[in-house]
Amino acid sequence: MDIEFLGTGAGMPSKQRNTSSLVLDLTDENRENWLFDCGEATQHQMLYSSIKPRKITKIFITHLHGDHIFGLPGFLSSRAFLGGETPVDIYGPAGLKEWLLHTYRITGTHLQYELNIHEVSEGLIMESDQFRVYAKEVQHVVKSYGYRIEQKDLPGTLLIDRAIEQGVPKGPLLQRLKEGQDIQLDNGNTVYSRDVTSERKKGFVITVIGDTSYCQSSIELARDADILIHEATFSQQYAQGAREFGHSTIKDAAEIAKEANVRNLLVNHISARFLPSEMSGFLAEGVAIFPHISIAEDFMRFQWKHGQLNELNQK
Repeated sequence: MDIEFLGTGAGMPSKQRNTSSLVLDLTDENRENWLFDCGEATQHQMLYSSIKPRKITKIFITHLHGDHIFGLPGFLSSRAFLGGETPVDIYGPAGLKEWLLHTYRITGTHLQYELNIHEVSEGLIMESDQFRVYAKEVQHVVKSYGYRIEQKDLPGTLLIDRAIEQGVPKGPLLQRLKEGQDIQLDNGNTVYSRDVTSERKKGFVITVIGDTSYCQSSIELARDADILIHEATFSQQYAQGAREFGHSTIKDAAEIAKEANVRNLLVNHISARFLPSEMSGFLAEGVAIFPHISIAEDFMRFQWKHGQLNELNQK
């Protein structure tokens, strides 16, 4: 699984950072890409990334502020022109469906694929064979949700020698055992998957939280996550303003990561007031509380593999 950041700024685009958007590249897991928020010019950012619009199958919107949704109508329209024919499911707060469909009505826009808009409430909002996604409201000036993505446990490794010892012939029966199915041989004997496979492997957990101030809901969403992606709009110098406008400092994000016992913290939604030369001091405020922290920049790509998070590249 890879994470690619398309926009890591706050409020409005700057020369260094576009508005909020990131992609979970789940090609290795289910051949899908999931988009989280879609700020202005997200589709333009994709032109400079490895992400293909037609591969986006699910979109999760944290809240309805413009820097998180103003790129959505254009992206969905362009996706049709770029070979996107498969359905898209969109998840977000109440009001999202009305806004999006009204935009398409008055502009005469017609999509050539099925669009399913799900207005969410707290709890389980999506489940597939491989994933569960939960939503929980966090603390902002408008209704805002964080999302917890849980990969279901993976099948154990097939112990082929042990299976063959029990009389299983080479072929499709071995695959069924690997997938967790018990089988019956021609001689009537039953071979149990648990006897010829190693223990199941725990799937990864990622929590994505958009705009919020420090709150208990964020800690609950992020509990024991492998990766927490959390906004860090301000430094501690602007802590009072952060609280007034429903945002977090990098210290707040680090405190949440620490209290939730996460393994890795990636912070984004950085105010344009901070220059690149100030990032080392900004980062130091978070590292003092939680050492496993990185500040995301536009086009940064991280890979989760074998239980480790690594940065792959940066523009």
